[in-house]
Amino acid sequence: MSTGKLNDGIRAGVAELLPSGISVSDVELEGPYLVLYTKDHEKLSSDHDALRQLSRRWRRRVLVRSNPEGRLDTAEAEREIRRMVPEEAEIQRMFFQPETGEVTVEVTNPGPAIGPEGSTIQRVKSKIGWVPTIVRAPPIPSRTLDEVRLHLRNSFDERHTFLTRVGARIARSPLPDELWSRTVSLGGYREVGRSASLLSTPNSKVLIDCGIHPSSDQTPFFNAPELLPLDSVDAVVVTHAHLDHCGLVPTLLKYGYAGPVYCTAPTRDLMTLLLLDAIKVVRAEARRSLYDSSHVRDLVTRTIPLRWGETVSIAPDMQLTLYNAGHILGSSICHFDLGPNRHSVAFSGDMKYERTWLFDAADDRLPALDTLVIESTYGGARNVQPSRRQASESFSTFAAKVLARKGHLVVPVFAVGRSQEMMLVLEQGMREGRIPRVPVYLDGMIFEATAIHTAYPEYLNQDLRSQIFRQADNPFLSDIFHRVDSGQMRDEILDTTEPCVVLATSGMMNGGPIMEYFRAWAGEESSALLFVGYQAEGTLGRRLQGGVPQVSLLADGRPVSVAVRMEISTIEGFSGHSDRNQLMNYIGRMRPRRLLVNHGEEARALDLAASAHRQFGVESRVPYNLEAYRVF
Repeated sequence: MSTGKLNDGIRAGVAELLPSGISVSDVELEGPYLVLYTKDHEKLSSDHDALRQLSRRWRRRVLVRSNPEGRLDTAEAEREIRRMVPEEAEIQRMFFQPETGEVTVEVTNPGPAIGPEGSTIQRVKSKIGWVPTIVRAPPIPSRTLDEVRLHLRNSFDERHTFLTRVGARIARSPLPDELWSRTVSLGGYREVGRSASLLSTPNSKVLIDCGIHPSSDQTPFFNAPELLPLDSVDAVVVTHAHLDHCGLVPTLLKYGYAGPVYCTAPTRDLMTLLLLDAIKVVRAEARRSLYDSSHVRDLVTRTIPLRWGETVSIAPDMQLTLYNAGHILGSSICHFDLGPNRHSVAFSGDMKYERTWLFDAADDRLPALDTLVIESTYGGARNVQPSRRQASESFSTFAAKVLARKGHLVVPVFAVGRSQEMMLVLEQGMREGRIPRVPVYLDGMIFEATAIHTAYPEYLNQDLRSQIFRQADNPFLSDIFHRVDSGQMRDEILDTTEPCVVLATSGMMNGGPIMEYFRAWAGEESSALLFVGYQAEGTLGRRLQGGVPQVSLLADGRPVSVAVRMEISTIEGFSGHSDRNQLMNYIGRMRPRRLLVNHGEEARALDLAASAHRQFGVESRVPYNLEAYRVF
């Protein structure tokens, strides 16, 4: 059925269900949404009974938008907003979204912009025809976020055409065959890295994650027959922005995938930041990238951001809901309802079932599960970690010891998640006098990633959310932090004899600016290298943890032997992954009928699966890569 005929049929059905007095000028299937355009925006938006009936009938979330012809052009609308919103609100920026008819207005003080009982915002809405949303301006502006919004604005027509095509594909009629579903392990099983899983039915294919391997050139099994051709895949769902889960999504687009990518909005923005940086790193090392910046821009155009708890249809017989995974900003557990009987499958991605400095614990309020696919990074019987409080105390003690002997403390971190936690621990420790007050240098993408964190306070825990918006109390704005923004500044730091702390990427020491500091200070017995995160097999970080006295590194393209005399230490407890006890507690809380274990070294994955079977009686499997498993 053509899109036009499909929309005509839906339009007639909508008219039947709408109460009298409300008219709809146009109806569209836009991605996973049913979009209604109306001049009666306020009336229809508040009629929750009618919207629920519409949503049930078409199994889609319903979006209500004002008619485009009733909106002022963006320049005139911006002038009116600035005229009508009181000066004390301090408007910083505004972003128009033509595809939704919404305008986001960032202000320093939301109260005056909203007005008593929403009076100001209602007057603005009536005047401009756009739907305004007032948000507090992030205390640290993000260049990445600005560029993503600008790209979406400039690619409006392309994106609208794409979403319409996706909407029609989701609406196709299911095949009458007997319904079944299976998973295919395409990467990240009995290993850590190149995560990729295919969930399929007779009607649909959905790929969950598509990542790189942190210590090799191995990719997911793109040539698996179940995955091909790529344009047969209905959707890609990204659990979070770490490259071992999303690093090869642009490659899918390059080689023929034409569908949408679902994730949270912060995952989209962090993914953009990390993917573009990965291109720079590969080129700096004279290697060939598997994609270029045009594919990353295309990815942004095709991404459909979802909020936690929002359920959408992504294929004729699949519904998706994302839940907080507690791992990094925007990380999600992906819950799928399959077929008319709503068989449920959840993929944990990387998860943390403990409240951290940044995030609430992974959500355990999912509906009853038939199948749970869970990570096992720390799934072994001995992989029990200290609490966050104990880890923070150990970090402070170690940092104070190194700085007291006038050494340099170097901490390899992932730009997203771990670096922000280390910033919070250092700021508090120095403020309370438990760590000597010295400069803390942030090298790599840490500062930009931190800015993106402050742009999405709703994804942080409540304590941090309230703290970052009190300017005088914002830990990320402490004067102890110094952004390394040039090669010259890095050289000056490398030459200093004064004690300092350096947080630098990458977290597993497989490239990035961390290598400059390690190469320069590895021979200093007063200095130290401190690991606070997981080091995968085959990485330099894992080798250094093992105590190697000497390593060979590249300098100006040639191998150089470096003697390791600096202190090497590891502090457990800061990981964004659940430890053994937390994984078992989560499995016990969810009580799935069957368990598939991935994302872990083989021995750890097997141990977790066996223990879950013994303790909870759950059917447990540890698939190999390329193994298919029928879930029903």
